[in-house]
Amino acid sequence: MSATQRKRALVFDSGVGGLSVLDAIVNAGLAVDLDYVADNAWLPYGEKPDAALVARVPALIRALVDEWAPDAVVIACNTASTIALDAVRAAIAAPVVGVVPPIKPAAEATKTGVIGLLATPATVARPYTDELIAKFAADKTVIRFGSTALVDAAERVLAGGEVNREAVAEALHGLFDAPGGDRLDVVALACTHFPLLRDALAIAAPRPVLWLDSGAAIARRLKDVLALGDGSARLRRAAFTGPVNARLWLAFEARGFSVRARIEAGFSVVPDTGERYG
Repeated sequence: MSATQRKRALVFDSGVGGLSVLDAIVNAGLAVDLDYVADNAWLPYGEKPDAALVARVPALIRALVDEWAPDAVVIACNTASTIALDAVRAAIAAPVVGVVPPIKPAAEATKTGVIGLLATPATVARPYTDELIAKFAADKTVIRFGSTALVDAAERVLAGGEVNREAVAEALHGLFDAPGGDRLDVVALACTHFPLLRDALAIAAPRPVLWLDSGAAIARRLKDVLALGDGSARLRRAAFTGPVNARLWLAFEARGFSVRARIEAGFSVVPDTGERYG
């Protein structure tokens, strides 16, 4: 496939959590060019009013689509997908792939009938989550725990910091020590930040369980939407609405990004002072 025939996708998140989705797309072996956008000036989305996100997210993504003309947009954020997916689809012509909490595969995988749902407090409490559980896990026991601290922990780890052991322990306590937690055997990671802490969660857990996320499913959906062939993904640009320290940028460089951009208040995209060309 020639360079001119390669499809382009924009991966969007409130912060670095979408890197877990980007990694899944890369690992799927798809011939696609990828840009990444982090609205880190507004992190975490789970603490923002729904109306504010419905106003901001479609406008920001529309500006990026106008600037970069991707063939598809991946909203790699559970909160944004739940709140603003329809508004984004109405705002742009390109197809939009959202994130769905992996409740269905968790319900299919459990052998004990008890699954954990680890998400942000907002996602845990949303009617959409209730609907997914009623549809796919009505005959299961679903133990829910919401954590904003784990979102911050993932951001800090990617920026070169240590794992927040207290946040990890709190989340595990909320799942395994809840009524029925002694039989829990599958945990659905319903925030894209949390797969970045999978190893820390697994090591600290009281026993081995299956940790599921949505990354592979999103990669398959993107492949279908763009009719992508097999090949190697190419990482192009990473843009941020907020500050990026040097160690965080190293996490992007390690994945193959070489160009860094800044998104200004009016959603115009300009080269960052740390712009680099590989």
